Amino acid sequence: MITTGGGCKPRERDALLAFKEGIVKDPAGLLSSWQRGGHYDDDDDQLLEEDCCQWRGVRCSNLTGHVVKLNLRNDYADVGTGLVGEIGHSLISLEHLRYLDLSMNNLAGPTGHVPEFLGSFRSLRYLNLSGIVFSGMVPPQLGNLSNLKFLDFSGNMFSGSIPDSITNLGKLSHLDLASNGLSGPLPQHLSNLTGMMINHDTTKYEERLSGCDYKSFVNMKGQELQYNQEKVTVVTIDLSSNFLTGVIPEGIVSLDGIINLNLSWNNLNGKIPYMIGAIKSLESLDLSKNNLYGEIPQSLSDLTYLSYLNLSYNNLTGRVPSGTQLCSLYDQNHHLYDGNDGLCGPPLQKSCYKYDASKQGYQIRSKQGFHIGSFSIGVTVGFMAGLWVVFYILLFKKSWRIAYFCFLDNMYDEVYVKVIVVWAKLTGRTDERLRMSQVAWSSIDSDEYYE
Repeated sequence: MITTGGGCKPRERDALLAFKEGIVKDPAGLLSSWQRGGHYDDDDDQLLEEDCCQWRGVRCSNLTGHVVKLNLRNDYADVGTGLVGEIGHSLISLEHLRYLDLSMNNLAGPTGHVPEFLGSFRSLRYLNLSGIVFSGMVPPQLGNLSNLKFLDFSGNMFSGSIPDSITNLGKLSHLDLASNGLSGPLPQHLSNLTGMMINHDTTKYEERLSGCDYKSFVNMKGQELQYNQEKVTVVTIDLSSNFLTGVIPEGIVSLDGIINLNLSWNNLNGKIPYMIGAIKSLESLDLSKNNLYGEIPQSLSDLTYLSYLNLSYNNLTGRVPSGTQLCSLYDQNHHLYDGNDGLCGPPLQKSCYKYDASKQGYQIRSKQGFHIGSFSIGVTVGFMAGLWVVFYILLFKKSWRIAYFCFLDNMYDEVYVKVIVVWAKLTGRTDERLRMSQVAWSSIDSDEYYE
């Protein structure tokens, strides 16, 4: 088969050939058709031309002839079959590039970092550099790709935090930074990711809800069909298997078009956003293997499109929310609440009776503790004030001081006599002890104590 070309721009052809020079190994022969000048290929029985639009993995615009797509993905996902080398700077000449997929190759180069010049591809819509094993930081220059809709950097070795510039990608419909070493908090402005517009497909919900109440299903399906008439934004965010910390930002609930959200296998804490049920289009939610605490928001039961849910291995407590949708999800996956010892109530076997009683008792004790504490403070202050009054009187009033000490003596002797009498009765020597008591009592009644 003979191909005719001529559509390839010489500058862009040279850029591709310069990229090939940076490749030191090509086990699968991905770049075998990239040649300068025509030659005959015995394997394919065809004449290869200089037209780069005919090269493997390269696509050009039918109208302009510019290279718009470069797909050199290693479909075997095997290190031994992928390209080895680096992403040369010459690619910057492909100014009209809209699609770039170099995934699953060994193209980290000597620096191991993502080339910063990739932030210059203003026409780029699709960028997949997953599995290349880049290290270092996610380059903030990616925030310049204002037309980007798909970004996959999963399976690398990035460290540091997610750059805030990522949230400038207002057209992004797919963000995958899973399985890296990213740390720090989630960007607070994830809600800036608005994505592109599509329609929902509601054909699968009847099968999903077979384990739940039919009447509830009919009501829910009616709501879905009504909702399906509207266009919604589609955003996929996968930040799983990193070291992200902090809380899930409340602003994430404004992503009313997000379909897939995966934040599992991180170190996130705090509570699940109370209004998470406002993300009506959500189909998959995975928050497992974090440190989230508190109760599961009841609004979660409002997610009628939800087909996958995993909240396992957190520190969640309280009653599991009820709802037809959550009932169906539990029927499909009995492990979605595992590892949360504080959860109770149907569909779990653990009763909420003790939890509710403990919670109520704590509230009562808290209220009582306030009053008891106030009362104790008042008694203490009153006692100290009274003690100082008595001390002042005894110090400066002689007659009162004499009367006070006499009163104490009388009380002491009276108690002493009564003790002697009781003791004497018990020992059988009552008469002698009574006589001694009378003598003691007569001595007490003397006026000398009052001089």
